[in-house]
Amino acid sequence: MKKTPLMAVLAGLLFALHAPAQAEAAGGSGFTSASHPVLFVHGWSGSGANWDTMAGRFRTDGWPAGYLDQWSYDSRQSNATTAQQLATEVDRLLAATGASQVDIVTHSMGGLSSRYYAKNLGGAAKIDAWVSLGGPNHGTDSANTCADTSCGEMRIGSDFLTALNAGDETPGSPRYATWWSPCDTVINPDSSVSLAGAANTRTACLSHNALLTDATVYAQTRDMVNG
Repeated sequence: MKKTPLMAVLAGLLFALHAPAQAEAAGGSGFTSASHPVLFVHGWSGSGANWDTMAGRFRTDGWPAGYLDQWSYDSRQSNATTAQQLATEVDRLLAATGASQVDIVTHSMGGLSSRYYAKNLGGAAKIDAWVSLGGPNHGTDSANTCADTSCGEMRIGSDFLTALNAGDETPGSPRYATWWSPCDTVINPDSSVSLAGAANTRTACLSHNALLTDATVYAQTRDMVNG
């Protein structure tokens, strides 16, 4: 049927209204059938509740609640012990969702146990994307003032970090990314966060905990894990 001028105008308006939604979906900013469940790993003295803001934003962008795991663990124990528990949690999440891989998003010390899992416990094959927000990947002098086993492992030059960083800092097939802030006073030096082989991003002037709630960091993290 031949379009009348009015029909052509209406068709153009409908296309214009629909185009932004199509562009957003194409940009990977929303949940798709290819998206993986997200396992959040908090830092020292934290809990799964640290992720309430970020997990809420993932839900708003379409991730089902069952795909967002705000995991809690005893942050005083060795990161190697936490890595073993993390391996169990990854398997539980994969079984619950039917997915073949997870995306792991970490804050601060949470990056260390998950890296240990990837490097030493076969975790790299089960991780699609790995994110470190303000992680002490090469140690921090802030850990000199606490006495937990995990604190000793976060100290610059610790045996744990020396072994973890030996050889390939980003092993296997996961896509690795870090975010660091020039105003993070918990991770010293700032250069500790970045990893060889990862996409390393400098943020705006954010505090250590603001990395968990900043809208720009969230959007970049979402697009990275959904890439």
